[in-house]
Amino acid sequence: MTLTNTPRTATVDDAALIGGILTRAFDDDPMMRWFFPEDASRAASLGRYFATIFTRQYVHHGVCERTDAAVSFWVPAAAQEKAVPDEETIEELKGILGDRVGQFGAAVETAAAHAPREPHWSLSLIGADPAAQGQGHGSALLRSGLARADAEGMPVYLESSKASNIPVYEHFGFTVREEVPLPGDGPMLWGMWREPRRPAGA
Repeated sequence: MTLTNTPRTATVDDAALIGGILTRAFDDDPMMRWFFPEDASRAASLGRYFATIFTRQYVHHGVCERTDAAVSFWVPAAAQEKAVPDEETIEELKGILGDRVGQFGAAVETAAAHAPREPHWSLSLIGADPAAQGQGHGSALLRSGLARADAEGMPVYLESSKASNIPVYEHFGFTVREEVPLPGDGPMLWGMWREPRRPAGA
């Protein structure tokens, strides 16, 4: 079956597909392995985690796009205060994280403390199925979201938890703004920033 890398809007009906793609994409991610250290249960936990934040949070307050093998969640500048978990979502995440909920909470608070205060778009999450690597799925989603931010004249911020992804983001105009070590024995986050390429009104 041919996989198309044309971006399209993700809907709630895509939750199972999205959960599967992101589970495979983030299986070797240092932060996800820190949150979900058990090999036997990681895939099931990741699937629940990604489906939950998608259906309860980002699909309502973000710009969610997918191809046949990749997913991206963006948060526009105007939605930054809304795109946070509500109480019910937090309780659901606690059930998924189990005894790692403390590490998760500390990581979220640390990342939030280092997030930029000026208006910006956020690339909250992007991942491609490793089986489709090199087919342009992630790049297509990056270009699509960045075009939206550029149209508004907005910079974009992201946090990478995987050092090998930094050159990919640099290729799209991001630069490392700050290195953020997560508390305890947590991995490193790299905060990255991209100025708009086509400022609004230009």
